[in-house]
Amino acid sequence: MFKIGLTGGIASGKSTVLTYFKDKGIPYIDADIVAREVVEPGTEGLEAIVDGFGSNVLHDDGTLNREALGAIVFHNEEKRRQLNDCLKEHIRNRIMELTAHYESNRTAVLIYDIPLLIEGEWYTMMDEVWLVYVNELTQIERLMSRNGFSKEDALARIKSQMRLDDKRSFADLIIDNNGTPQALTAQLDTIWSERLEPLLQKTQ
Repeated sequence: MFKIGLTGGIASGKSTVLTYFKDKGIPYIDADIVAREVVEPGTEGLEAIVDGFGSNVLHDDGTLNREALGAIVFHNEEKRRQLNDCLKEHIRNRIMELTAHYESNRTAVLIYDIPLLIEGEWYTMMDEVWLVYVNELTQIERLMSRNGFSKEDALARIKSQMRLDDKRSFADLIIDNNGTPQALTAQLDTIWSERLEPLLQKTQ
């Protein structure tokens, strides 16, 4: 099974890229979905969060209050690290479980959409790392127009992540999304025909 780690940053267009390949029928593991699964009521992940942050991060029905938790961790690096430590093992176990499922089904290509692909060293188990890249100015402009953020808010969110320029050295393939949506689609069409279709044909 050929494993592709897809990485990017806020407002880089990673979701657009993933949607393109999803529409082509390529299976994927989305770490954000996994992260939601592991904090559902009754899970060890949710229990760990309550132990670390108190029951005021829960709604009355026992589900996680993401806004309350976000308010605690967003501007506090130490609390954010504490949250990551709470969930890291649960997320990793679930991703490995899903990987084993796809392997047992003889899946040819699997995409991993993991926000902390580099920081969490997930890249070490990938056959290739694909980076959706934009420059910082483009990130700021897109966040301001898409989310209505001030420049200061946009920058704060960008600075809370690993710089895209620092991710370049880990990437086997850089998908440049500084241009138009049409330019991005043209790149993805080329990647599909030159890299993925041959892989899929080889395993048929």
